[in-house]
Amino acid sequence: MSYLTHASRAEAFNLDHERTSWHDETLWFVRQKRDKAVYAVPEFQELRNLASAIKDHTLSRLDEYLTQFEAAAQANGVRVHWAADAAEHNAIVLDIIRARGATRVVKSKSMLTEECHLNPYLIKEGIEVIDTDLGERIIQMRDEPPSHIVLPAIHLKKEDVGATFFKHLGTAEGLTDPQQLTEAARQHLRAKFLAGEVALTGVNFAIAETGSVVVCTNEGNADLGVSLAPVHVASMGIEKLIPRLSDLGVFTRLLARSATGQPVTTYTSHYTKPMPGREMHVIIVDNGRTQQLGRPDFRASLKCIRCGACMNTCPVYRRSGGHSYDFTVPGPIGSILSPNINLKKHSTLPFASTLCGSCTDVCPVKIDIHVQLYKWRQIVSEANHLPTAKKLGLKFMGRLLASPTAFKLSGSLGRRALRLLPYGLTHNQTVNAWAIARELPEPPQQSFREWFAQNQPQSNA
Repeated sequence: MSYLTHASRAEAFNLDHERTSWHDETLWFVRQKRDKAVYAVPEFQELRNLASAIKDHTLSRLDEYLTQFEAAAQANGVRVHWAADAAEHNAIVLDIIRARGATRVVKSKSMLTEECHLNPYLIKEGIEVIDTDLGERIIQMRDEPPSHIVLPAIHLKKEDVGATFFKHLGTAEGLTDPQQLTEAARQHLRAKFLAGEVALTGVNFAIAETGSVVVCTNEGNADLGVSLAPVHVASMGIEKLIPRLSDLGVFTRLLARSATGQPVTTYTSHYTKPMPGREMHVIIVDNGRTQQLGRPDFRASLKCIRCGACMNTCPVYRRSGGHSYDFTVPGPIGSILSPNINLKKHSTLPFASTLCGSCTDVCPVKIDIHVQLYKWRQIVSEANHLPTAKKLGLKFMGRLLASPTAFKLSGSLGRRALRLLPYGLTHNQTVNAWAIARELPEPPQQSFREWFAQNQPQSNA
């Protein structure tokens, strides 16, 4: 089976030059907000070190903390379920809904349920699923996946939202005023909240000590859904655990600052036990995480707290769009997680990076993202998943660079060719893709090797 490469998907996104530039500038603006928020906290680097250490410790004893969490949650009256993969997770959710006799579900943002493709599964089974996060609801109406884990509709402009609401909500044609569009969405969603019979949420953090789950939102949609619906189902990946309630403050100080430049999310909600007469379920999901945990070079990727900072800073993501990654979690961190799920399908994603290290610099839990991307490239090459042209090119360059004579000759020929051949040939974009957005340097008259041979000091011996 053949798959579209990241480059081909990015090429489609780049056809709209104005949108590409706007997308780039918008995300860089969010990155700048992050920097201002970070500089306002003198101990921010100490918080990063502490968060990283807490996550390392938790992953080293994950089985113990999962067992502790389950026992504490059950003692609180929470029903705990275990799912090995997406299919098992989805089946558990459907069983809970059907046991209640429900048909209407309201859902707050959850990248895990996106990963499990829960929405189409439930809809196929006759269940109405309404995403209540505004960005998620917009892309749900458009039948699109999120393009960012924090800003799911960042690829859309207000004109796109206006056209979507005109089609699905009956707003005035051509309406682009953000306040009026938000009010239309509020009225639409309020009716859905009131009709919801089951509330689905994700989990930002799960506390082993108390058996509680913590959900962070800026819109309060998780709180409203859980407060109104008689059944709450929280889906969490096994990596969401932290040991103690006292550890939570470290992560809440890092999360919003890294994600959007806020001091803290507007709502940080703790769910510990169901209210009388209600149900609370927690589904603990693996879906490839233990496999990643068993890879020493990539284990640290499970420390991710889904802030999206690596996406906001990545020059490749900003100019290629989230949909070009064809994975639930796009950007640099997604390019580490996705090959673990399907190496062949996502073999081009580790190469969707300049390895500049900016992603690692902004990661609040200090994941060595660019190092892991480099290591995935080696695995992709060893697994023979490189495109033929790249494979042949690397083989040729390997031999060329291994031979000093061949390297010296190629440099001499290259400098002469750039001086003598016409510009239209050396900068032809079909032959030389580098020249699409770059100017080649003026070729020097001699190489460093030649200059050194002429200018090295003479020995007195």
